[in-house]
Amino acid sequence: MEELNNKQRMHKLMLTNRRTCTINGVSDVLSFDVSEILLETDLGMLMIKGTDLHVNRLTLEKGEVDVEGKIDSLTYSESSGYGGKGESLFTKLFK
Repeated sequence: MEELNNKQRMHKLMLTNRRTCTINGVSDVLSFDVSEILLETDLGMLMIKGTDLHVNRLTLEKGEVDVEGKIDSLTYSESSGYGGKGESLFTKLFK
């Protein structure tokens, strides 16, 4: 497993019954609505798709986010700082 540098926190994702999700190691929330949440984590971008999604708790100082709703998918994508080939983040996410 790749070594984490000093500024990175432990990244942890816990999904319970596809209804609640607790995520650690979040550095920013880029966008969210009832069907999609886009998070920047210490290990890349994380897109959460579903229905009736809500961000219940957001503590960026600790890097923690709680999400509720019907979660259909969790998709990781490398951020541009992880050796991207010049493509924009949104181009990579929506290929």
